[in-house]
Amino acid sequence: MYVCNCNGIREREIRAAIASGASRPAEIFRACGQTPQCARCVCDMRKMLSEQDEALRYAAE
Repeated sequence: MYVCNCNGIREREIRAAIASGASRPAEIFRACGQTPQCARCVCDMRKMLSEQDEALRYAAE
């Protein structure tokens, strides 16, 4: 599924960037070799980042 239509960034690419250490939307764009355009996808990226943080928090328990 495309998360960023402007740059054609898919969900799996974002998840890979997060798994590689991206912790902010700007870092996700950089990891994907893109720059933000309209920024509509930033909220979705932040949600994915917080989901990952929550998953790591539960895994640590």
